[in-house]
Amino acid sequence: MKTFVLMGDSITDGCRDRNIGHQNYFGLGAGMGYANYIMSEIDYKYPKKYNVVNKGIGGNRIVDLYSRIKQDCINLNPDFLTILIGVNDVWHEYEYKCGVDIDKYYKIYSMYIEEIKEACPNIKIYIIEPFALKGPVPDKFEGFLETVKEYAKKAKEVAEKYDLTFIEMQNKFDALCEKCESTYWLTDGVHPTLGGYRMMANEIMKVIEKDIK
Repeated sequence: MKTFVLMGDSITDGCRDRNIGHQNYFGLGAGMGYANYIMSEIDYKYPKKYNVVNKGIGGNRIVDLYSRIKQDCINLNPDFLTILIGVNDVWHEYEYKCGVDIDKYYKIYSMYIEEIKEACPNIKIYIIEPFALKGPVPDKFEGFLETVKEYAKKAKEVAEKYDLTFIEMQNKFDALCEKCESTYWLTDGVHPTLGGYRMMANEIMKVIEKDIK
């Protein structure tokens, strides 16, 4: 059985029960977000072929992912890994003055990837683009959305540096806003609704399913 790990912040976490390593017990370990959709679809299509684990933790920045790289990633020896991180590196600076500046974000993200690839040389890694929309929370912070986009560019640079797959999200959410207002897709400009999560899962599955079959 191969292992598929999903790493990230609250968008990945999706209010999962962190005492449950897998989603099988009433789906509690999967959370309620895009990870749930992905985990359930892989379990349904490829029974007993993958152990899919949600390791998202709300509030995480890149430094937090790096601090738990051994326990929540390397020790699991994953064959596949998705990473979505960056919005809290911006948000926490605006809100609490404890964000991660963009150069350090790039540097630590690079260290994170290098150490994982060294420990798990055959791993397939997918970097998911950080995203945001105008909404109740970002509107309080002048320049928040544009800053998130700059961090997204750095995430893409990391993907390109290590020849990793980069999964775009910002333009997908922008396109959805042509159908409905932004808060229909991201409740506060950052955290997705069920519709937003469904789109994310669809886009991620389009990419990863080429490799996991």
